[in-house]
Amino acid sequence: MTRTASPEATRMFAEAAEASTAVKRQLDANAKAVAKLGEKLRAMKPRAVVTCARGSSDHAATFAKYLFETRVGVITSSAALSTASVYGASADLEGVLYLAISQSGRSPDLLASVEAAKAGGAFVVALVNDAASPLAAMADAYVPLHAGPEISVAATKSYLCTLSALAHLTAEWTQDTELSAALQTLPVLLAEAWRQDWSEAVDRLKDASNLYVVARGLGFAAAQEAALKFKETCGLHAEAFSAAEVMHGPLALVQPGFPVLAFSQDDETRDSVLTLAEGLKSRGAQLLFADLEATGPGALPAIAAHPVLQPALAIQSFYRMANALSVARGYDPDQPPHLRKVTETV
Repeated sequence: MTRTASPEATRMFAEAAEASTAVKRQLDANAKAVAKLGEKLRAMKPRAVVTCARGSSDHAATFAKYLFETRVGVITSSAALSTASVYGASADLEGVLYLAISQSGRSPDLLASVEAAKAGGAFVVALVNDAASPLAAMADAYVPLHAGPEISVAATKSYLCTLSALAHLTAEWTQDTELSAALQTLPVLLAEAWRQDWSEAVDRLKDASNLYVVARGLGFAAAQEAALKFKETCGLHAEAFSAAEVMHGPLALVQPGFPVLAFSQDDETRDSVLTLAEGLKSRGAQLLFADLEATGPGALPAIAAHPVLQPALAIQSFYRMANALSVARGYDPDQPPHLRKVTETV
């Protein structure tokens, strides 16, 4: 464990703070290419989408699943990378959009899966930050994330740039002018999200050992990402659950004082998250709730926006808090134990 003097001195802090600038750069640079790709997908009418990713990028793939299934109406599922990289299996992917998401674009299992997908007839689209990566070269279409260099092991701005790119692609694919207009406000809203005060969460979680992170629908990707960051930067065991799934067994562990961080967005899932939040409080859980109307102890400020964008805003506020919590617990968020920036799994 390496102690860091100040939360503002970490690379994680500096890089996450750049997210609004990076997203603005991405939206401007990718406008024509993403519009062309959206036109291609409308003509193609893929019979399914398969996502291919690990870690934070796989959490972004969860966001893609909910986006594509609710906004495009195309079934979307995550590939098990080992089926290609270890088992050497192949599948008929003719007419399928294969969406590979990666910061580095260099992990061997991801590249093997993309190679197998291309052999199976898939149309491969890569969302990757490294333009010189093998993944970018292999893809039929490449959407650069434009996050810029990210040195801290903890992914922050690259994750937010991935969410932005997915929302941009969805807006162009479906010709959703409302979402397109909302995306233009995202850089400013991310800057606002970065300024939100989530210090109450630092105080409450400084001595915690375990917690749940819950959300639903589009927000579930934020819950997954938050749980990972708690583990890798704070040495804190956290599990992410859908607000519906937590009722099927995991609720048994929620005793008085058990910490739960909950996210909501202003869409069809919000009522069920609110109901769960009330149930958790009645059980004595130590609830931290990022919601537009949350009040009282544990209420964390949220920002009104298009519901597709709200999970990105919540996770941006979370990143600042997680960085501070890491330092408060005596960790260096830039150098998590046993981890490195590029993880090359087979």
